[in-house]
Amino acid sequence: MNKTALTFFQDLMATPSPTGWEHRGQNIVAAYMKCYADTVETDVHGSVHGVMNPGATVRVMLAGHCDEIGLMVQYISDKGLLTMSALGGVNVPLLQGERIIIHTAKGPVPGVVGVMPIHMIEPKDREKAATKIHDLWVDIGAKSRKDAEKAVKLGDVATIDAGWTDLKNGLVACRGFDDRVGAFVVADVLRQLKNKPLKVAVHAVSTVQEEVGLRGGRTAAFAIDPHIGIAVDVGFATDYPGMNEKIVGTANLGDGPILHMGPTYSHRLLEIIRKTATKAKIRTQIQPEGRGTGTDAYAIQMTRGGVAAGLVSVPSRYMHSPVETIALKDAEATAKLIAETIIGLSGREKFTR
Repeated sequence: MNKTALTFFQDLMATPSPTGWEHRGQNIVAAYMKCYADTVETDVHGSVHGVMNPGATVRVMLAGHCDEIGLMVQYISDKGLLTMSALGGVNVPLLQGERIIIHTAKGPVPGVVGVMPIHMIEPKDREKAATKIHDLWVDIGAKSRKDAEKAVKLGDVATIDAGWTDLKNGLVACRGFDDRVGAFVVADVLRQLKNKPLKVAVHAVSTVQEEVGLRGGRTAAFAIDPHIGIAVDVGFATDYPGMNEKIVGTANLGDGPILHMGPTYSHRLLEIIRKTATKAKIRTQIQPEGRGTGTDAYAIQMTRGGVAAGLVSVPSRYMHSPVETIALKDAEATAKLIAETIIGLSGREKFTR
């Protein structure tokens, strides 16, 4: 991976951006986009828009959401223990025994999610996982509610304390690749388009609040009114135990970006992307989807009078966990594929069915 791009990616992944509180991560994205885009602006919800060739008639919107799942302080007990609520689709059974960082106005506060010693759990209950988040507690070392309130307040947000870990063969594990890898890709597309002749306008958007209802993608698409939209997200890798290829299709880490086929996605746009991949010698994988899915592609497709939308995903293992795992070369190939697709657009393509 390009060294400049890799440094940006690592900085972004090291920066907490829980859904609704994405500003720290968005500052990293905006600074990177400003090196390449003609203009960079942040909208009222916090989505960052990097625009190239804004005067072109045909507008292409790229969207990758910067928000990650997280936690929020919901209650503080008399003993100073915290109860959390979920921001987005938190996998509750994975929380027990985790370290977390609470992001307060005064700075980060470390905490741990408590767990009963196995010695004190009845044998019949030992294989049961906690499924209700309000049954868990976070220990920050406070002696009382008053002591805890000196450090945190109700509504403070938190993320799991799990950072970038290099694995073998170019794989990387980290919290929050869903979908800061998408924000990375759309920003890095601008780098790859710098000084290239473009016949379309490019609106690369690092969107917010996807994990709680596709909100940033929806409002950004309405504002841009694009003719073409490509969302970048993580997709289900199936190369590990328990994944059912009969349900989600087959996708392997290292075998290239996933292209999605189904009623949400423009058949013509998919054809263009596939032809570009063949010409550029970029390996891709296909996952069919029989109905609309919860990504920014759905929000873009449904905006205003309708948009020709597509979804390109980076294969990911262990989604919505602290150890989401991707292949760096898949992220790199995704950015290259989208950049090459945009370079190849004439602005005269027809997408009406």
